Amino acid sequence: MPDNDQLMKDTVMKMPVPSFDDPAFTEPPPLQEARVAIVTTAALSRKGGVSNWQLQDFHFETLPSDARDLELGHVSPNFDRSGFHADINVVYPIDRLEELAAESVIGSVASNHYAFAGNQSDSVSELRLDTGPACAAQMLKDEVDVVLLTPV
Repeated sequence: MPDNDQLMKDTVMKMPVPSFDDPAFTEPPPLQEARVAIVTTAALSRKGGVSNWQLQDFHFETLPSDARDLELGHVSPNFDRSGFHADINVVYPIDRLEELAAESVIGSVASNHYAFAGNQSDSVSELRLDTGPACAAQMLKDEVDVVLLTPV
């Protein structure tokens, strides 16, 4: 019987990784002054919403900062959902982020956060050319300085 973890690792190691000639970078303010947003690949959406995550789904969901009625749309059979069901902060650490803001470790929590599906095309072109820039534009409007990425 094959080792499923090793099969997954072997598959991932064969995937092409895009390279960027001149990546954009802006130095953020100190964390104590920074506005922070979460971007997760857990395919989260609001319960009862219209999202229906599918394989090779490239859209993103906007999650209001006060939303806790979230459901996991991750479709991989290899993903253990028990941690999320026990504590949303496992994949979406919104409560921890709010605690950091209350303790003045960070400046503020963004008004919105964003969820993508981790299953992207091999070229990741949809993310690089379409949904990524669209999500970044929304974060710029919300004056986000720092993004906390939670890969799931």
